[in-house]
Amino acid sequence: MYQFEELQQRFETYFNRRHFPDQPKSLYDPCEYFLTLGGKRIRPILCMMGNELFDEIVPDAYQVASAIELFHNFTLIHDDIMDKAPLRRGMPTVHALHGEATALLAGDVVLVGAYEHLNRIDPIYMKSIIALFNTTAKEVCEGQQLDMDFEQLNDLTLDQYLHMITLKTSVLLAASLQMGAILGGAGAGNQQHLYAFGKNLGIAFQIQDDYLDAFGDPEKFGKQVGGDIMANKKTFLMIHALETATPVRQEELKMLMRENPADKVPRVLEIFRETGIEQWALALKDQYLSVAFQHLEDIAVVGSRKQPLMRLAQYLVQRDK
Repeated sequence: MYQFEELQQRFETYFNRRHFPDQPKSLYDPCEYFLTLGGKRIRPILCMMGNELFDEIVPDAYQVASAIELFHNFTLIHDDIMDKAPLRRGMPTVHALHGEATALLAGDVVLVGAYEHLNRIDPIYMKSIIALFNTTAKEVCEGQQLDMDFEQLNDLTLDQYLHMITLKTSVLLAASLQMGAILGGAGAGNQQHLYAFGKNLGIAFQIQDDYLDAFGDPEKFGKQVGGDIMANKKTFLMIHALETATPVRQEELKMLMRENPADKVPRVLEIFRETGIEQWALALKDQYLSVAFQHLEDIAVVGSRKQPLMRLAQYLVQRDK
């Protein structure tokens, strides 16, 4: 059984090559540029781990993992356009360098590249893999649209936010694991448990991300805390504070979000702490992590095969950066 870091190295060796033709350079070079910006490649590695949970990693796992990574990068290129983001992982975004029109086409071509990889897998897996891939792709787009819709909503419930995060973030983690499980020959019940493990882990991961943005150590987190607060993002923390703070504090929060004073971050954090939000967020994260681990426990394979996934899950939700 390989650990995450070993699979990461194996996938990087396979994936780090030119994926697109040379011409026209104005279209394909921006695609190649974006793929070199890196990242942890968590989703494709989850596909390989889902395969290895049930059997030795098959060559098709590299094709499916590549398709997942290309799809993820397609969403990032388009997300950057929608968010008007100038930087991605500290480097200029595609639209910042080449304009929105080229960035749109580059994202489209990267998505086509994902399907080229899927078309290379064994036909016995192809129908189920592509069906799951397509369902997940639509759900991710739905999640992104809901995220944009929610920017216009003043009163957002925790259930609405959870639904959006599940679609935008969790389903791709879950589907990556399930696609690997399909390649490993898993039965339907085991596939469903693995999918549920990934979905609940994804929610716990997002809670941790929201928590770190407000309460993380800037030196470990790698950026100044409070970025979500400054951007008026409706996170787990902000929604909970608006639901549980006193009426006076709720009005103060709304004023801070509306007027953006210079001392906005420390004032919002003070209200967060008054509502006991640190303990609440950590308890909520543990709740979803516990559900995830129960689904992993219910998968009918020997416990030793589950250890790499357990270690990765604990890393993702206990990280401080």
